[in-house]
This record gives sequence, structure tokens and C-alpha cells, in this order.
Amino acid sequence: MPAPHRVVIVAFPGVELLDVTGPAEVFSVATRVADPGRSGYLVRIATADGGPVVTSSGVRLIADLTLDEVDGQVDTLLVSGAVDVRDHGVEPVLDRGVVDWLRGAAPGARRTGSVCAGAHLLAAAGLLDGRSATTHWLTAARLAADHPRVTVDPDPIFIREGSVWTCAGVTAGMDMALAMVAEDHGPDLALATARMMVMYVKRSGGQSQFSVPLAVPEATGDRIGELRVWIGEHLTEDLRAEALADRLHLSVRHFSRLFHRRTSTTPAAYVESVRLESARRLLQDSERGLAEIAAASGLGSVESLHRSFRRRLGTTPAEYRRRFR
Repeated sequence: MPAPHRVVIVAFPGVELLDVTGPAEVFSVATRVADPGRSGYLVRIATADGGPVVTSSGVRLIADLTLDEVDGQVDTLLVSGAVDVRDHGVEPVLDRGVVDWLRGAAPGARRTGSVCAGAHLLAAAGLLDGRSATTHWLTAARLAADHPRVTVDPDPIFIREGSVWTCAGVTAGMDMALAMVAEDHGPDLALATARMMVMYVKRSGGQSQFSVPLAVPEATGDRIGELRVWIGEHLTEDLRAEALADRLHLSVRHFSRLFHRRTSTTPAAYVESVRLESARRLLQDSERGLAEIAAASGLGSVESLHRSFRRRLGTTPAEYRRRFR
């Protein structure tokens, strides 16, 4: 029997429990349902000292080995994440020991990935420079601000660039792990794994990690937050940057800078995301035709609908409806 794929998941105090156990369970179930003779996965949890760590939920995780004991060929190296909820917002937790270790260990792994806020550790180790990446939408703006050499996209469930993977918050780690199973063994095993776990068969990496039109202002007087809500309620109106800037009585240049600082994206990209989210919900939840959906979502024409789906999701409206209804 071929040797199993060796998966090492790095944990540290305060880590999100499901960031570790979610992907671990996907790989474990894939091993159990794989055909005899097919290589499965050997999952190990590594911590700085090899001792137990207390997760954010208070549940203790027992490590299999220390970081220094991680040697030999690592097929998949995953870094879990942690956040610190404070009065002024959510802060990603950076374990400096893990960051320093990653600089030396990650290049030796065939595939490296982060779960949720673990992307901040990969970025701090320089592993995301020049790449596109995602993380939990609550910390995406911080990731972009702290690491300007990283192209942060706060929307997708997960992003793969070469051998480096990043994913959105918490349960998105299971979607990413399923995609890794599909890459290693084909879609049939990924499908069988998802069915065994009673998971959504497969959320594609391009599927949004949160519902854009439901964004609400974080505080009274949050003009950009209020504008985002207004955009979601007026998709068929003129939503060009000039019109939005005029609505806030700002110059286009100042408005665009303010919007990007607040959302980590441009007004045009955000508007397209909102319209695309509306089109996706209509495809999933209604029997409307493509022309009607394009008009209702503000995308205008069927051609624009197709272009937006192909550019942002890598699929067609018809294929999306077939997969996600």
C-alpha cells in the first residue's frame, strides 16, 4: 500500500478548535472511505513544546509532537488561527514562535495552507508575499494593511496559488481540506467524504464566505457602512464610483481611498461582488431566467452576467445553478 500523505496541523494557545479538528476530520474520513490500496492521510498535531494547548473554546488539544520534531517529508502543512476579541474590534493572534518556525519549515512541505486567521502567520513569515490570499472577513482589512505585498481578497471561501492555500473563517477549513482531497485523489473521494460527513457536497473556492448585501454599519455615523447597505438595496441604480462619491459629497479620489481603507477593495469591485451575490441567490432560490436575473441584480445583460461569473467564480450561471440549488 502506498505511504499515506503526511498532514501536520500547527496549533498554539487560544487557537480556534475547529480550525484544527475540522480539516483533521476531513482527512481522517477520506482515509476511511478510500478504496483499499489507495493512500490515505496520517494527521498529526504539532505545538511548540508538544504539550496540550487550550483552545478558544476552553477544550484542550493534545499534541502528537513538538514543532522541532516535525521532520522528514511533510505533504501538507496547515497553520490554524486565533483571534482576540477586544473592545475596539477583532485582532488576529500572532504566535511569534510559530512564525519563526514556519520560515524554515514551510519550504520543505509539498503544500502549505492556513485556516482562518492562520493566514496572518503565513504572511508574517513572508510566505504570502506576491500572492493572492484570503482569511476571515473580520480580519481581512488588517491582513491587507499589515502586509501590502499580499493581495487580499476577503470574499472567497479559499484561494489556492501554487502550493500555498488560504481559506476563510473556521468551517471554510473543511471546504479547503475537501478540495485538497479532490486534488490528491479525484472528485469521487471528495464527494464520498462530504457525504459521509453530511457536508455540503462541495463549496467551490469562488463561493462567497459571507453575504455581501447583508453588511451592516458597525457604528452610528459609519458612512461607508451605511453606503454598503444602501448599495445592497439599490442594485439597479447608477453605482459607479462617481455617483457613490457624489452621494457622500466627496471627491471621487477621496471617496475611493476612504472606501478601500474601510473595505480593502475598490468601489467597483465591491459593487460587482454585491450584484454577483444577488445573482447567485436568485439562481439558487428562484426559477427566473438569466435575462431577468441579470436585470434584477444590476448586472444588466446576460453577457455581463456570464463575464462576471467567469471572472469572479470561474464558472457559468447555469453551472452554478446546477451545483448550488
